[in-house]
Amino acid sequence: MTKFNDTFNPDHHHVLLPSLALLAGQISVNLGAAVAKNLFPVVGVEGMTAYRVGFSALLLLVIFRPWRYRISRRNGLNLLLYGSVLGLMNLLIYKAFNLIPIGIAVAIEVTGPLAVAIFSSRRPRDFISVAIAVFGLYLLLPLGDNAARLDPLGVTYAFAAALCWALYIISGKRAAMMHGGQAVAWGMLVAAFLTVPLGIAHAGSALLAPSIMLTGLVIAVLSSAIPYSLEIFSLRHLPQGVFGMLSSGAPAVSALAGMLILDEHLTSTQWIAISCMVAALALSAISLRKKRPG
Repeated sequence: MTKFNDTFNPDHHHVLLPSLALLAGQISVNLGAAVAKNLFPVVGVEGMTAYRVGFSALLLLVIFRPWRYRISRRNGLNLLLYGSVLGLMNLLIYKAFNLIPIGIAVAIEVTGPLAVAIFSSRRPRDFISVAIAVFGLYLLLPLGDNAARLDPLGVTYAFAAALCWALYIISGKRAAMMHGGQAVAWGMLVAAFLTVPLGIAHAGSALLAPSIMLTGLVIAVLSSAIPYSLEIFSLRHLPQGVFGMLSSGAPAVSALAGMLILDEHLTSTQWIAISCMVAALALSAISLRKKRPG
């Protein structure tokens, strides 16, 4: 089976724009996540996820009008998988945010792209990345002296979101072989069919409050419409390993957003743990990129 990394050979002169797009997406999604956490007590995690995914789906459908392009059966199956993991990833990481600081949740979630980078390479030196990541997780997880610091259920949600993120990268790579904007629009629509009914069942009429709806729309733009459109563009033009390396900064960006907006100040040990996760993902992705032929 052909690996996704081998399906294209990007010109290095054209890597800068998709790299900047990915960075802008990270800033946008973390800003939106920090704002969204303030609304969890009002409409719940499910309601906030419904806002984020539902509004994003509507915006992307209007912008890209994906119905203009015919979808093959194979692409349809890829989009179903892509959209499903997209919806679950949104719901699960919000559940984690509700219980633990967003910087820590994203540090755990980033093990998903880390696994993709390592399994794509399988080089012995990548065990160094694994060791660094394991040490970082040891500092973060509620084990031993850390047992009272983090909610175990929040940690579980973050790991489940990590699995979805790994599947998102793989399925997103396949979906990106279509026209990128159409892929993310269809994927977000699938995610909306999965998450919006849950939000309505949980929050009910509270979702219809005009001021809350407006905030939900802003969060949808920041957290999904902008970053996922930028990410699908990056996935289309960057190898998985490079994408993973550039994604390595997500935990640090999230921790900074939590500190500046939510006053979530982490301990020095937790910052060291987040730095370990960033370093592990960056090292594994660099190793994967070096493996690729000229």
